[in-house]
Amino acid sequence: MARDLRLTLVGKPGCHLCDDAREVIRAVREELAALPDGPTIAFDEQSILDDEALAQRFAEEIPVVLIDGEVHTYWRVDPVRLKAALLG
Repeated sequence: MARDLRLTLVGKPGCHLCDDAREVIRAVREELAALPDGPTIAFDEQSILDDEALAQRFAEEIPVVLIDGEVHTYWRVDPVRLKAALLG
């Protein structure tokens, strides 16, 4: 049975690691979307420049990837680990 998940990238404009994370997320979402019973993955981005609470919590850790609001990883996104977490 497919699951509905929300994936959030917390970062800021001009962050090269955020750009790298976005590309990994895009590739993993495309791969999982091709699976017959793969999860439905909604994706959004939040900037620490637009949210003081996010800035205080994550300023030194961006990019941060959240799965359903819970921290999955920060700095570098491992595609194998992300895929496993989304399929888990």
